[in-house]
Amino acid sequence: MSRHCLALSGAAALLLTAGPAAAQTGAAVSDPQRAMLWFLLSTLVLVLLVFLLLFVALISWMRPQLRQLYNLPTVHDTWSGRVLGLLVGDARLVKGEVRDELLDHNYDGIHEFDNDLPPWWKYGFYLTIVFAIGYVGYYHVLKTGQLQGAEYAAEMQQAALLVASTPDDPNQLTTYTVLTAPADLSTGKSLFATNCAPCHGANAEGKVGPNLTDEYWLHGGEVNHVYKTVKYGVNGKGMVAWKGKLSGKQILQVTSYVLSLQGSKPANAKPPQGEKEAPAVAKR
Repeated sequence: MSRHCLALSGAAALLLTAGPAAAQTGAAVSDPQRAMLWFLLSTLVLVLLVFLLLFVALISWMRPQLRQLYNLPTVHDTWSGRVLGLLVGDARLVKGEVRDELLDHNYDGIHEFDNDLPPWWKYGFYLTIVFAIGYVGYYHVLKTGQLQGAEYAAEMQQAALLVASTPDDPNQLTTYTVLTAPADLSTGKSLFATNCAPCHGANAEGKVGPNLTDEYWLHGGEVNHVYKTVKYGVNGKGMVAWKGKLSGKQILQVTSYVLSLQGSKPANAKPPQGEKEAPAVAKR
C-alpha cells in the first residue's frame, strides 16, 4: 500500500512540475493529460483517506491496550504519555492539568475557579519571547541584519543597477539646450507639421493632444522634459514614442520649435491642461 502511495505521489508531483514548464514554452496541456492528472490526484486523496480510516480503526481496536500502557506510572506523566493520552481520550496536553479547581476564597458569594492556560498557548508564548530576544540581538545589538530602511535603500540601489545607464534610458534626463538657429527651427517646424499637427494642431493650439503654446504642461515644460516626452511617449495617454522614427537631433529640433511657440496665442486654443510652469533652459 505504501509503495502504491509513493508511486502516485511521484507521478502527481511530476505532472505538477511539468505543467509550468509546458506553459512557459507555450504548449497547452491536452484534455487527456488533464484528466490523468485529476485521476491521479483523486486516487492519492482516496488512498490518504483509506490510511486515515485504517489508523482510526487501529486506534479504536487497540484502545484497551493503549489505556493500560497510559496508566503505567512511568508513562502517565511523561511527554510521550501525554501524547498517548490524546489517543485514549485524555486531553491534558491540549487543555492543561488544572480544570475548574475551586479556590479557597470568594467575593460576595462569587467563587473563583482556577484553570491552567492551554499548554500549546504557553509554549507559543515562550517561543515569542525567545524570538523577540533573538530579533533584538540580531538586528539592534549585533546589528548583523538590515532594518527596513536599510533593506529599502539596498533594494532601490540594486534596482537602479538593473536600469542601463545609456542614452536610451528613460530615467536618465538629458542636458540639452534649446536650439535657436533658423535652420533647426525650420526643420523642427516641418517635422511638427508632418508628425505632430494631426494631434496638436497646425499651430500647436491643441486638438486631441494638449495646447503646447501656453505655460501649462502635463509632463514638464523644460526642454529636456519635452524632449523625453517626444522621444519615449506617454503610455496610455495617446502620445506615441518617436524614438526610432526620428533621430535624436530631429527630436531636439521639434522640441525647440515647440518651445519657440510659447506665448504665441493661436486662434481656437485648447484650454490649459496640467501644471503652470515656466520653461527653464538647461546648461550643458
